[in-house]
Amino acid sequence: MGDSYDVLAGVYDWLVPDQLLTPQGSVAAFAEVVDTLGSGARVLDCACGTGQFAVGLALCGFEVVACDASEAMVERTRQLAGQHGVDLVALQCEWEQLTAREPFDAVFCIGNSLTHAAGTERRRAALQAMAGVLRPGGLLVVTSRNWERVRAAGSGLQVADRLVERGGERSLVIYSWTLAEDWDDPHFLDVAVAQWDSAGGVTSQGERLTFWPFRAGQLDEDLRAAGLQPESTTYADEADRYRVTARRRPG
Repeated sequence: MGDSYDVLAGVYDWLVPDQLLTPQGSVAAFAEVVDTLGSGARVLDCACGTGQFAVGLALCGFEVVACDASEAMVERTRQLAGQHGVDLVALQCEWEQLTAREPFDAVFCIGNSLTHAAGTERRRAALQAMAGVLRPGGLLVVTSRNWERVRAAGSGLQVADRLVERGGERSLVIYSWTLAEDWDDPHFLDVAVAQWDSAGGVTSQGERLTFWPFRAGQLDEDLRAAGLQPESTTYADEADRYRVTARRRPG
């Protein structure tokens, strides 16, 4: 992954919809997929972020390994697991470094993380590494923004139309998109979270993220090149985000 998210780790919850701010809510958002996993399935969350989804899986009784390129995100995952009293392994790890003492029944790469793989070659290498830790027939789940829509909107500033209020605190989220001319060139997203305190003061934290967008058709080709067989997609031209599932080919 091209970015660490270490700065955003402390304010990442402000970027997440309310329904995904608990382990139970995060798993519920993927119930259609999670419910197909066998009891006690071995699952890898390979872009775990703050750990809500990984901890939710552990609460469901799955054997969970969580990893992320950001050590700060991994630490948040460990803390959340401790708060909920669940056992899981949380590791700082790049996708290309993925290994497994025994294969996984399912691998999740969610939260729009795959776009940080630097172009087609690195994206395919990441997917190949995910496929490599799956058992034959094992399930891969990937989510992504609809990058066709993002690129159609063009570069520019995107300021949230309302303050987010949680636990008596208020924040405003600001995005600044810098899109390259060609799909394969690096694109940039500057993210800032401005927080108001009770005295009216404002503090802000932000980070520049580099990303390499891809079309839905390109992702299908990348999955196949990585030894995976695409199974389902929720992609639609008008959708902001979509989910793809694929299986590791036998043999």
